[in-house]
Formats: sequence, structure tokens, C-alpha cells
Amino acid sequence: MDDLETLIMELLVNAGAARSDALSALRLARNGDFAGAEQAMVQSRDFVKQAHKIQTQLIGMDEGSGKLPVNLITVHSQDHLMNAMVIQDLAEDLIELYRRLPPAN
Repeated sequence: MDDLETLIMELLVNAGAARSDALSALRLARNGDFAGAEQAMVQSRDFVKQAHKIQTQLIGMDEGSGKLPVNLITVHSQDHLMNAMVIQDLAEDLIELYRRLPPAN
């Protein structure tokens, strides 16, 4: 059970870091730092990849038959991953829009 809790916490941490980096990318782009924004998005995507690997591992352990207990922290970690992925999608579009704006004086 400790291994399961560790995996779920790793999923949560990676998803949270992905969300944080995507939001940082937005702030950087808003300030005109597009290279920094792209780097933050690369990091965000890497964190989502790690989280997705863990999610896939958990799904494999469950085998679609309810073998794993579903508790609040499991749902919370899945929610964080979903939110991180949505924020990434929106951040990419918003960063592109920031690129098209004239520089602020």
C-alpha cells in the first residue's frame, strides 16, 4: 500500500509542477520573455509526461477491475493532472496571442 501512496503522491507532485510551470510561462510571455516562456512550457510538458507515465502505471495495476482503492487523494491527483493539461493547452494559445501583440512601452 505504501508503494501505491508513493505513486499517487508522485503523480500529484508532477501534475502540480506542470501546472505551476505553465502558469509561469504565461507570466513570462505577458512580460515579453518568450524564450523563458517556451522553456517553462518545455518543463511543464516534461512534468505532464512523468505524471502520465505514473497514471498509466496505476491504470495497469488496477487492470480495469477496481483492484486499487479510490480515495480522495487519488481523485485529487487526477484532478491536478487534468487541470495541468488544460492550462497547458490554454497557455500555448495565449502565449501565441502575446507574441502577436505590439511590445508594451
